[in-house]
Amino acid sequence: MKKIKDVIIFLDTDKHVSPFDTLLVIDNFPHVEVHHYSQVEPSDARGLTQDAMFPRGPEGAAHTKLFIGGYDFDKAEAILETVKSTMFSPFEMAVIMDPRGANTTGAAMVAKVLWLLDKKRLGGFEHKKAAILAGTGPVGQICAKLMAIDGAGVSITSRQEAKAKAVAEKLNKSLGANKVQGLQASNPEETAVTIKDAEVILATGAAGTQLLPLTILKEEAKQCNVLADVNAVPPYGIEGLKPKDEGVEVIPGVLGVGALAIGALKNKVEVELIKRALASSKGIFDHTIAYQIAKSLAKKKK
Repeated sequence: MKKIKDVIIFLDTDKHVSPFDTLLVIDNFPHVEVHHYSQVEPSDARGLTQDAMFPRGPEGAAHTKLFIGGYDFDKAEAILETVKSTMFSPFEMAVIMDPRGANTTGAAMVAKVLWLLDKKRLGGFEHKKAAILAGTGPVGQICAKLMAIDGAGVSITSRQEAKAKAVAEKLNKSLGANKVQGLQASNPEETAVTIKDAEVILATGAAGTQLLPLTILKEEAKQCNVLADVNAVPPYGIEGLKPKDEGVEVIPGVLGVGALAIGALKNKVEVELIKRALASSKGIFDHTIAYQIAKSLAKKKK
């Protein structure tokens, strides 16, 4: 009897599908066939999903996976909703949701922070205050959502107050609770205000953009215990925290984890996420599953 081949179909919002995810699949799952669709709009998703569901029958659908990606996070979420509403038994498929690595990066970042809090014997996120600098992008939003679900009060910052508040409102709506607030941080003075009471500070800004100068960190972050930064291009997001740092004391009493240490875990999380999707006939493999994986992998480092 002919074996049904595993196939991953990328539905990407961008002009070009990211080589990152494609190469990761090729290197770790050489038996899997990969197909790409770029510049996918939410209005395209229903037809593409239906055309993936039916040609190989129910058994073939169980071996067909969709991978939703792209820089446009809101559009990717809209595509996911269309895909979910289109599928029905017995033609369901497993769907991997990781737009430009936001879900796996955010999950890895938060899991690393949790690992450092545990290392300092400070427990989890319950009742803690967290500040996410430049937190309105996809990675910042995922970090905010995960920490808020785990009980933290979260502030996200943007250079534009209206943008910060709009994203916070969106997150609170999805959480069903007012756990996230949006704050303006367009200069060092405003940044100082946003981090003053934070026990956890994350930097999720663009590459090569310093968000937190060392002087501000030393003078204002009196409550801080843990720092994390996803910027691997100098100047780094948090001055004094280098990409390879992992549990390094950045200033007295404050431990940090840098971009490359977070990235190493992110890659492992994505591989495991894809592995689970390939082993499943259906299901949505998103930030919640990625976070479960990340926490499990981070614990093994103890």
